[in-house]
Amino acid sequence: MTEKALRLGTRRSKLAMAQSGQVADAVRQLTGRSVELVEITTYGDTSREHLAQIGGTGVFVVALREALLRGEVDFAVHSLKDLPTAEHPDLVLAAIPVREDPRDVLVARDGLTFAELPAGARIGTGSPRRMAQLNAYARSHGMTIETVPIRGNIDTRVGYVTKGELDAVVLAAAGLNRIGRIDVVTEFLSVDTVLPAPGQGALAIECAAANADLAAALAELDDPFTRAAVTAERSLLAALEAGCSAPVGALADLLADGQAVHEMRLRGVVGTTDGSTLVQLSTTGPVPTSHDEAMALGRELADEMLAKGAAGLMGEREL
Repeated sequence: MTEKALRLGTRRSKLAMAQSGQVADAVRQLTGRSVELVEITTYGDTSREHLAQIGGTGVFVVALREALLRGEVDFAVHSLKDLPTAEHPDLVLAAIPVREDPRDVLVARDGLTFAELPAGARIGTGSPRRMAQLNAYARSHGMTIETVPIRGNIDTRVGYVTKGELDAVVLAAAGLNRIGRIDVVTEFLSVDTVLPAPGQGALAIECAAANADLAAALAELDDPFTRAAVTAERSLLAALEAGCSAPVGALADLLADGQAVHEMRLRGVVGTTDGSTLVQLSTTGPVPTSHDEAMALGRELADEMLAKGAAGLMGEREL
């Protein structure tokens, strides 16, 4: 008798379907079993409120997790940055595959870069983190910009620029890569200018903790370096007691000496959305070899940031 198809729970957006489709292909190759996509609508998909107002973290995740816990799907694929930092007692993060490009990108009219935007340029983003850093960069370089809160899928956001409603929008490179739209990018923003969201560009493959055989099979898709990096980033976020609606950026990258990777650098930023105050720090240490070491790296940097005044910036919830 042939084994039943594995049911993969996914959000319905074009990006989520593309991400889940890539994972489904990998799981088919790995297990030899067929995989069917089960589309699930989440509150984050149907709500028209700004993400910061509906709580940010978890709005795209809850419905997928409920379907997992009810046994309606066998595993689910999330954008890691949407996952709450607290672990779920009945679910296991079976795999975090190799990360896509974590950077943010600018999609501007007339092929412009950020530095070329006209005075008073209107830049759309739904992210307080991006607003804080774009505004801080503009201030420090004598530019005047206006950040405009937007929502919607990638096509909707790019549409604001092509229709002339905004001068530019800022998006994640990973999403554009996954749906084959990277050609619309007018500039890849350096992580020295805008640090991405913790876990940006990484996917999370989650299944029920009780399903040990499936968890073990999915674990073959895990990339230990990506897992160490995003664990450190998410630990920093958790220690700053911030949901993804708070303006926190973080990136852990591996520092290679020739071919050998020997250290990990973790950078973090938190700021007011108007960019008037940023606390930005980094730390470098040995590449974490365990979950606890990666968590410790994030907590240590968060403690330093809190000591430098980050706590006073965390209260900002409005856009």
